[in-house]
Amino acid sequence: GDILDDYLRTDGVWILTRNKQFYKTNSEKECAEKCEAERNLTCRAFLFTRKKLECLTLAENAKMTVMFTSTDTVLYEKRIYLMQCKRGIGMDYRGTEAKTQRGIPCQKWAEKIPHKPNYTPEKHPNAGLEENYCRNPDGDESGPWCYTTDPATRFDYCAIPECEDQVMHTGEGECMQCNGEDYHGEVSRTESGLECQRWDAQEPHMHGFTQKHYPEKDLKMNYCRNPDGELRPWCFTTSPNKRWEYCNIPRCSTRPPVSGLDSQCLSGKGEDYQGRISITESGNACQYWNTQFPHKHGWIPDRYPCKDLEENYCRNPDGEKKPWCYTTSSSIRWEYCKIPPCDRTEQGIPGMHNVPVQVPLPEECYRGKGQSYRGTTSITASGKKCQAWNSMFPHRHIKTPDRFPDADLRDNYCRNPDGDSSPWCFTTDPNIIWEYCNLKRCDDHRQE
Repeated sequence: GDILDDYLRTDGVWILTRNKQFYKTNSEKECAEKCEAERNLTCRAFLFTRKKLECLTLAENAKMTVMFTSTDTVLYEKRIYLMQCKRGIGMDYRGTEAKTQRGIPCQKWAEKIPHKPNYTPEKHPNAGLEENYCRNPDGDESGPWCYTTDPATRFDYCAIPECEDQVMHTGEGECMQCNGEDYHGEVSRTESGLECQRWDAQEPHMHGFTQKHYPEKDLKMNYCRNPDGELRPWCFTTSPNKRWEYCNIPRCSTRPPVSGLDSQCLSGKGEDYQGRISITESGNACQYWNTQFPHKHGWIPDRYPCKDLEENYCRNPDGEKKPWCYTTSSSIRWEYCKIPPCDRTEQGIPGMHNVPVQVPLPEECYRGKGQSYRGTTSITASGKKCQAWNSMFPHRHIKTPDRFPDADLRDNYCRNPDGDSSPWCFTTDPNIIWEYCNLKRCDDHRQE
């Protein structure tokens, strides 16, 4: 297999680490080889910068230090050091459990008090005998153990849970289609082996993904799900240090049936549109979805196999107002496309013709804190475009129209659903979660 299969990849992050080594390499694979061969430190992860082709081998991973965003960087963490469970007798267990099954703290492998050890880091350099973590250097059938800090007990075994074999555990023939939005299986551990938190619990992580707010998303027990259009099913974890993580569920080998509406025209928001228009409203040509030039982006066709991101055709993968595309103009990141509406008869739903169309009034100022603001401004104070309230891309959030039905969270218009000091929105910039909007407070006399 590929050397990178042993690593968990995270795009666009950097971790703060003191213990590191610098190398120049031409690829991520070469950097992984440096990590495998590293003798100056125990290599748990590496960072690779695409522009400078820099490779940093690291003694720490994201669980051990601080992580922050860095656009051109990819972090690869060795899966073996992220696993908090054991496979078989656990000879390759490299987790951080440091107490025995009876709760006695472990003695450090390099120390000689209270017990003189037979197994030391010098004698067994490849057994991972670091700090006082539970290990199995001698292939003990009962699994990982450690010398204890109790002078009366030389050693004892540790209570390390068994890793579920995720593929076997999904049940006969179970797999996920697309990005697992319709996955209803029973996998309940993350890809690094952490147990999932129940969806109806708020400990150790508070969240808004509840059965009440997402009744159609099958948020049962602590099973992995994809309620918000992520890359694949995930869950909140029972570890206080890791809020959420993806689950390892195999993708089905057969493609899902294609929807009968091979829509060549605009119906609703155009999420089913599969036509071949590839020019924006202002006449710019669309960038191909499988390229990263002139605009780098996350809508990669291989990652979203059911979004029909073909060629450079206009699409609506994220619940925007209508189909759009990245443009081939380096100064305009993306624009909506002009798709002809489907024949009017398609909208002959009973009672639909009686519903008046709401034309928003031009309101370019707000009163008080702006909780009553119902204008159509959708730009932040620094000029960033707002993310649609019902979209979870690029930012996952709980300020949804379902949860705040009276706040008029339409499209991507600036609003104040939570009593902040003025209207705001989530931004479409992956590095800036939210900002206040480009609005002034109304002059009260003029308003009256």
